[in-house]
Amino acid sequence: MGACLALGSLASCASCLCGSASCLLSSCCPSTYNSTVSRLAFSFLLLLGTLVSIIMILPGMEEHLKQIPGFCLGGTSIPGIDNKVNCDIIVGYKSVYRMCFAMACFFFLFFIIMIRVRSSKDHRAAIQNGFWFFKFLLLVGITVGAFFIPDGIFNTVWYYFGMVGSFFFIIIQLLLLVDFAHSWNQSWLEKAENGNSKFWFGALLTFTIVFYALTFTIVVLFYVFYTKPDDCTEHKVFISLNFIFCIIVSVVAILPKVQEAQPTSGLLQASFISLYTMYITWSAMSNNPNRQCNPSLLSLVQPITATPPPGPAPTKAPGGTQWWDAQGIVGLTIFLFCTLFASIRSSNNSQVNKLMQTEEGQGLTTDYESAVGDDGVRRAVDNEEEGVTYNYSFFHLSLLLASLYIMMTLTNWYMPDVEYQVMQSTMPAVWVKIISSWFCLLIYFWTLVAPLVCSGRDFS
Repeated sequence: MGACLALGSLASCASCLCGSASCLLSSCCPSTYNSTVSRLAFSFLLLLGTLVSIIMILPGMEEHLKQIPGFCLGGTSIPGIDNKVNCDIIVGYKSVYRMCFAMACFFFLFFIIMIRVRSSKDHRAAIQNGFWFFKFLLLVGITVGAFFIPDGIFNTVWYYFGMVGSFFFIIIQLLLLVDFAHSWNQSWLEKAENGNSKFWFGALLTFTIVFYALTFTIVVLFYVFYTKPDDCTEHKVFISLNFIFCIIVSVVAILPKVQEAQPTSGLLQASFISLYTMYITWSAMSNNPNRQCNPSLLSLVQPITATPPPGPAPTKAPGGTQWWDAQGIVGLTIFLFCTLFASIRSSNNSQVNKLMQTEEGQGLTTDYESAVGDDGVRRAVDNEEEGVTYNYSFFHLSLLLASLYIMMTLTNWYMPDVEYQVMQSTMPAVWVKIISSWFCLLIYFWTLVAPLVCSGRDFS
C-alpha cells in the first residue's frame, strides 16, 4: 500500500515537471514567487552540471571506468564486444570542457529566446517558468553531443572563451557580494534600531574587525610566501596595489558626504570586499608558472627536498594533474554561495540593481493566503504580470558565464599545450584575475560615490 502511495506521489511530481513553476512547487516547497522558483530551478541545472564535472575530474576515475568490462578503449574487454569508449575524453579536463560547453550552449539558447521579455504575459515567459522535464532532456542531449566533439583545436579555443567569460563572472560575483554586504549591514542596523542596539552594533563591529584582521593577515602571508627578495616583482606589485586600493575604498566608505548620501554604507561592506579582493589576488598568484613565486599550500607545511626551477612547469593531464587545490575549493564555495544568493536575492540597493538588471523585489516567501488557490493547493504566486522582477536574458547570461567560470576553476586555469598532452599555468590567467580584482574594486567604489557624482539622479 505504501509503495502504491509513493508511486502516486512520484507520478504527480513527474507531471508537474512538464508544467509551470507554480505546479512544480505546489507540493514540495513553501509558498513563494514564480520568479524565485524559476531561478532556483535553472541554478539547480547548473549545479547538477557542476557536480557531474567534479565527478568526472576526480582522481582515478579513468582507471575505475577501465575496469568496466567492454567499456573503455584499452580497458577490460569481453569476448565478442569491442571497447569503443575513449575514457581519456570522458574524464579529466576534456570532460569538464565538454560538460561546461554544453551548459554554456544551453544557457546561451535561453539568453537568445528571452530577449526583451517584459512580463509573464509574454508567451516566452511560459518557457522560462515551465517545461522543466523537456529542459532537462535538452541539456542532456546537448551534453551527449558535446562529448562527440573531436579534440583538434576545440580545447585551446574553449580555454580562451573560458578566460574571458570567467573575467566577467568574477565581476558579477563581486556585485552579488556587494549586494549581500549591503543587505547584511542594513538588516542588522534595522535590528539595532528596533531592539538590543548594543548587541547588534557589537556584532557589526566584531565581524568588521575579523574581516580586516583576516585581510591584514593574508597580506602579511602573501609577502612572506609569495614574494622573494630578488624575484616575484609582479607579486609585490599586485599585493601592494590591492592593499592600497582596499584602504582607499575603506576610507571612502566612511566619508561624511558618502554617509550622508548612503546612511547604510560602512566598514562592514568595505572589509568584506577587501577580503574578497585578497582572495582574487591569491587566486591570481596561484596561477603564476614561476614555482619559486607560487608555492602550494602543501609545500608551506611540508619541507621541499629540491628547489624547483623557475619558469613554466607543465603537468601531465589528466591523470597526473592535481586539480584540487585550496584556491579552487574556496572558489567553488564562493560560486555556490553567489549562485544561491542570485536565485533568491531581493535587493534594495539601487546601484547594484541597475548593474544586475533587477528590480526591487519581494522576499523569498509570500503570504500563505495569497498562495493558496480555490482548491486549497499551495501554488507559487505569479508576481510578474505587470513586469518581470529580473532580466531573463541577463540571468541566463550570468549562468552562461558561471559555466565558463566553473570550467576554469575545476581545471585550475591550466592551459592545454599544442599536443593536448600536458596542462600548464600561464601568465594570461594571472592577469585576467588581477585585472578583474581592479574592476571589482572600481565597481564597489562607484556604488559608494555614484549618488555624489550623479546628484541629479534618484539613488534612494
